[in-house]
Amino acid sequence: MNPKFKALIIGLAFAIPSIQSQAATATSVMAVSATVLTACVVVATPLTFGSYDTTAGAVDASATVNVTCTGGANYTIALDTGAGTGAIFASRKMTSGLNLLNYSVYSDTTHATVWGDGTLGSSVVSGTGSLGTVSHTAYGRIAGSQAVNAGVYADVVTVTLNY
Repeated sequence: MNPKFKALIIGLAFAIPSIQSQAATATSVMAVSATVLTACVVVATPLTFGSYDTTAGAVDASATVNVTCTGGANYTIALDTGAGTGAIFASRKMTSGLNLLNYSVYSDTTHATVWGDGTLGSSVVSGTGSLGTVSHTAYGRIAGSQAVNAGVYADVVTVTLNY
């Protein structure tokens, strides 16, 4: 065998292992995305009037309607008339057996704006969600001097959040 050719073969024999042991790197990118949906939650605290004296004046109480939404969501809050028979927005009805006690719920401290669903003279409350909780106060009033029987009166009003 030609000595130059022999030297070439020996040189390649040493070179091949070093080529095979070299590390290689390849890179790519991965696109990442998400869509944050508009979502809201509403929670209302109880509207508790306490004791009512039929010979005294009006009794006021308040409750809080808390709204938590993804940032920037516009919403409205509606209240229904409650479960009392014959209730309307301006005169909801708490019941104790067959007995009824009238009350109203307002969205303002002056008790001028009846909080309802936007119909029959009532108004809804509007807002814009933030990343925290937005609180709205419901102002309740039992008119004074109602002729009602003694008892424990209750009602359930449904709060509806539209967004």
